[in-house]
Amino acid sequence: MKSHANPAYGCLPSHSLVVVIGLNREEFLAKIAVEFDSAPTPFGPCGGPNHLLRRSLARGDGWSVSDVICDAGPHVRPVEEQHSAVCIAIVTSGSFQYRSSPGCELMTPGSLMLGNDHQYFECAHDHGVGDRCISFNYEPQFFEDLVTEAGMRTGATRFSSLRVPPVRELSNVISRACAALGQSNPLMPNHDRTVGWEEIAFELGTRTLQFANQVSNCRSSPAAESRVTRIVRTIENHPTAEHELPTLAQEAKLSRYHFLRLFQQFTGLTPHQYVRRARLRLAATRLLLEPARILDIAFDCGFADVSNFNHAFRAEFGISPRHYRATESPESS
Repeated sequence: MKSHANPAYGCLPSHSLVVVIGLNREEFLAKIAVEFDSAPTPFGPCGGPNHLLRRSLARGDGWSVSDVICDAGPHVRPVEEQHSAVCIAIVTSGSFQYRSSPGCELMTPGSLMLGNDHQYFECAHDHGVGDRCISFNYEPQFFEDLVTEAGMRTGATRFSSLRVPPVRELSNVISRACAALGQSNPLMPNHDRTVGWEEIAFELGTRTLQFANQVSNCRSSPAAESRVTRIVRTIENHPTAEHELPTLAQEAKLSRYHFLRLFQQFTGLTPHQYVRRARLRLAATRLLLEPARILDIAFDCGFADVSNFNHAFRAEFGISPRHYRATESPESS
């Protein structure tokens, strides 16, 4: 999915959203008008209040989830904000720099932005325009109770890092959240307000804590960050293209060695792992949203044959694509 501010698609009204869906091996644009809260608040994973649109998706006792879109770019000066609750935001498209007291991280699709209650932060778009996140927010006491119920160490509820990269262990819950976002859109044919946001919120909170404080914060030059961001957005815009290491390194104007080192430093994955995981997230989301044949989804998402797709999918999610669709789709519950 792409932010509506993507320059490749032109300038769209602030109340509109562009979603890119790969069908028939081609991308097409579906311009979807989305009704957001009339007064978006400055609290959120990116941008300032004038560049941030927030749509409430669901809420419960101690938790909430929102669809957050930011159209800020390099021309917008970041403002200091403060998390009003524990925040775990799934980046679904775009990229931005997330800065807080522990340091600065480049946020890319599939990664999780982490925030503690009352933590100050800034989000900047120094190297590109716009992003979209699914933001889960937890009241501190609720989050403490969640940790206790999961049998985790008491006092482990504060994040010491700013980001969790797109690790394999979180692929399932992230893909389900992306599918739930599509199902909750009132203008989509498969609109469903009863998607299991509460289950996703519970699982995301506990699973994230298992990885959050194992990640060291990244520090490098803005020039290097800009080059990696350019490649990340190229992969996002063309996830099914042949992204070979020499070609990507050449586009970044770096040697293969330095490009590989910097890409892994900023994203937490090698370029091959990043591309493969992006394709698998897209495939998993489509399996839950569409009735298309698994073979067609595999081809559309950049896999040359279905056996390779089945093997990669099983390695990522632990089950076959057919079993995943049967057990994780809303119709199966």
